[in-house]
Amino acid sequence: MTGQPPRDPLIGRLLGPTEPELSCERCFEELDRYVELELAGADADAMVPGMRAHFEGCSACAEDHESLLTLVRDA
Repeated sequence: MTGQPPRDPLIGRLLGPTEPELSCERCFEELDRYVELELAGADADAMVPGMRAHFEGCSACAEDHESLLTLVRDA
């Protein structure tokens, strides 16, 4: 914990991520692997750094992630 109060979600979206994030292209390249890691119970965020930050700032990629996660989980 940094000792700073959490930021308002709207302010966070305006300011952008507080950590490195992937580009949409890189997110697309890593999405299958990230979902597989999540479903395997691995620490996907540690193994694909920047992915979670990208989802928080990119609704299109976040939607792709949720769709793929649901598809694979329900298959």
